[in-house]
Amino acid sequence: MPIGSTEAENASEHDPEALKRHRALFRAIARRRNPKLRRTDITVTDEKVVKRAVKAAALGNAMEWFDFGIYAYLAVVISKVFFPGGSDTAGLLSTFATFAVAFLVRPLGGAYFGPLGDRIGRKKVLALTMIMMAIGTLCIGLIPSYAAIGFWSPALLIIFRLIQGFSTGGEYGGASTFIAEYAPDKKRGYFGSFLEMGTLIGYTGAAGIVLILNAALTDEAMVQWGWRIPFLVAGPLGLVGLYLRMKLDETPAFQKLEASQTHTPTGSATDAEAEFSHLSENAPKKKLGEIFAQQWPTLILCIALVGAYNITDYMLLSYMPTYLTDTLHYKESHGLLILVGTMIVLMLIVSSVGKLSDHFGRKPLLMTGMLGFFITSIPAFLLVKQGSFATVIGGMALLGLSLVCLLGTMSAALPALFPTSVRYGSLSIGYNLAVSIFGGTTPLVITALMGAFNGNVMVPAYYTMGAALVGVIAVACMKETAQQPLEGSPPSVATKEEAVEMITSQTTEPKF
Repeated sequence: MPIGSTEAENASEHDPEALKRHRALFRAIARRRNPKLRRTDITVTDEKVVKRAVKAAALGNAMEWFDFGIYAYLAVVISKVFFPGGSDTAGLLSTFATFAVAFLVRPLGGAYFGPLGDRIGRKKVLALTMIMMAIGTLCIGLIPSYAAIGFWSPALLIIFRLIQGFSTGGEYGGASTFIAEYAPDKKRGYFGSFLEMGTLIGYTGAAGIVLILNAALTDEAMVQWGWRIPFLVAGPLGLVGLYLRMKLDETPAFQKLEASQTHTPTGSATDAEAEFSHLSENAPKKKLGEIFAQQWPTLILCIALVGAYNITDYMLLSYMPTYLTDTLHYKESHGLLILVGTMIVLMLIVSSVGKLSDHFGRKPLLMTGMLGFFITSIPAFLLVKQGSFATVIGGMALLGLSLVCLLGTMSAALPALFPTSVRYGSLSIGYNLAVSIFGGTTPLVITALMGAFNGNVMVPAYYTMGAALVGVIAVACMKETAQQPLEGSPPSVATKEEAVEMITSQTTEPKF
């Protein structure tokens, strides 16, 4: 709800001088927060609407990562179905290469869906990515095995993985932008943390269903048909996510941006053209040009942050089950059980980390997470290497505590790096370039490095430490954005009283 004229007029309707004073104060604070801002309103959020937006974005994100997670957790089985013959390592490398293929096209998806989201709106694009992801995952579950159709089996797998990757290119940037633009400034970290909770719910659901199937079915049944079940579940889940997203309105920040771009004097002869003029002005090519020409320093910072974050994230949440099973010879069900327990604990505390980032700032929490990985990776993997249930849990706990500092903070920190007009596009491009180069290749690179270094089980620790060091440098270079308005948007507050307090506390009242 905008105030600035409405709230001030209600408070001062019988005092013209007081009304002028209130308007002057609102203009002053608006200019101070954003010199380019033309309107003088402050957005007062509706908490119920914000919670609905967060739920739709987070649950939709959970559906996306459920689809993506099941491939990682079924890597060993998929290698037998689609890449039989040769050594187990060769089959696993082929499976992880196919896993990485989806990440290679993510930048293309980000470059397409991101600017499109800045052009036609966040909501429509997020609905489209949900449909594509569900279709791609469902089709993977229907592919005949290599034994049935030969070469066409892995070829179709790659095609549908490409569809998954392309659609996911528009997911994180859109979902995090959606939540950030709905949330009040002082609670953006808290509400943003639910996006990562959705990621954890998706991963946990994927690991849980694979765990149940492994317990209920024989190895032969899993290879023959059991592996298909999680993929076939994706269709109904995708419809649920689509329904939740379509029920929401567009974000307030995008609505105001669109209104400012389509504004024209009433009665103009070009009213019809002006109504849609922003579509040509914000055409994808122009948006991409603006992003690379004007946002490149921030893009580099974003890539460094996300690269470090995703290597640590995918190492723990995607690669670790394979590491425990293939390298340390754990039973697959035991490795998944430990990972599920770890992710449940992370889900329980991630929102508290989001609150801490609102109070202490994004940089302290992000730095804690990066330094945590740099310092504890070797001790953590030494514990995991011992092989006992207790030591594996201890090692996973060390890594998980470092990761949750990033999970609870990153989804609020990244959207704040870019202005509203190019936020979706810039974040999607930067995020997906980093994920493509570093995150999605993590299982493949670690598996290859371990083979090159004669199966050295400490390779994942060294790789994680290198990523964390890059992350430390990136965090040191970023600006603090906690409790600040998003660039290109007016201040956003939770209550009208907070808006009045903001103005009176930050602007010197003029004397008449």
